[in-house]
Amino acid sequence: MSVDDSSALPLSGITVIELGSLIAGPYAGSLFAQFGAEVIKIEPPGGDPLRTWRKLHNDTSLWWYVQSRNKKSVALDLAGVDGQAALKKLVERADVVIENFRPGTLERWGLGWDELSRINPRLVMLRVSGYGQDGPKRDQPGFAAIAEAVGGLRYVTGFADRPPVRTGVSLGDTLAALYGTIGTMVALHHVKNGGAGQIVDMALNEAVFAVMESLVPEYSTLGFVRERSGASLPGIAPSNTYECADGRHVVIAANADSLFQRLMIAIDREDLAKDPDLQRNDGRVARADELDAAINAWTARMPIDEVVRLLELAAVPASKIHSAADIVNDPQLQARGMLESTQLPDGLRMTIPGIVPKLSATPGRTRWLGPRLGAHTEEILGAAPPASTTKCT
Repeated sequence: MSVDDSSALPLSGITVIELGSLIAGPYAGSLFAQFGAEVIKIEPPGGDPLRTWRKLHNDTSLWWYVQSRNKKSVALDLAGVDGQAALKKLVERADVVIENFRPGTLERWGLGWDELSRINPRLVMLRVSGYGQDGPKRDQPGFAAIAEAVGGLRYVTGFADRPPVRTGVSLGDTLAALYGTIGTMVALHHVKNGGAGQIVDMALNEAVFAVMESLVPEYSTLGFVRERSGASLPGIAPSNTYECADGRHVVIAANADSLFQRLMIAIDREDLAKDPDLQRNDGRVARADELDAAINAWTARMPIDEVVRLLELAAVPASKIHSAADIVNDPQLQARGMLESTQLPDGLRMTIPGIVPKLSATPGRTRWLGPRLGAHTEEILGAAPPASTTKCT
């Protein structure tokens, strides 16, 4: 995929310096890069460890190519004097610095907020860490798995008679990146209106905690501790996963009053549709097991494709649970441009996720895939980079 002009993209003219590695900070950087910001990714001489995570092709992670699309790679040793001097020079023209080191790391290198904001008072600095930049746990290492446990997500995930489980992706990292990006855009708007730069302090565990809905209010007000509930949604009915005749499972979410009526008619249970005790959610929750049994008796008669077809005709939200194979063949995702065809350096075709969100006038786009280590070092730093800079051939 060739490099093309970013001037028509909405974040054109914004320069982001991305420090750190792996997921949370770099994912935030990827969001800026997708919408036209110049994202200069500073990598240590050995490269971001993400380059060798999960499935590889020609010794490079396929994940790397996606998360680092549209970024420029500069190899610098930030622990060295020359690397630090080079970074400070870049900060002079930067709008944003993103970092996800353990708190205090940049300060030890002479690259903390006090120093960088002195160089550029309009700078916005997104700092992503396990527990935030202050508090008794600020110095503790943090990863998404720990954040999901501390933030409450793991406790409510899984079945009541089994240990808590994790989701199949690093939600703590991506949630922190999304919240961090929102905070950074708010801070940039403040700068645009004449304000000074500032720190956006994003803790992984707080990002998880922020999406836990009514978990804490229910406890603080009623003493209620939400527990694991498997595939159902506590306090909302009917919404669950049901087995079909072919052994596959369908997710049905008919918890709104009108949806419940349509679902009961679709499964030939007009008696339940007319039951006065089931007209509101609180009444349905009290009889959730009965409703689930009625729905599952119906889904068990047919293969999943027929179940989904009939529910779509009835305008009831339902879907089979998609694997990667289902996703790449999904006509809705195809129609929405969410399955982009790209080409790896050796010519192999690869499908990657499209860009979210969709902007009507200035949509983001993939201009190039994640670059080789140090591919842009000379372009960014000049023909004679500092001695401590390592280029990858």
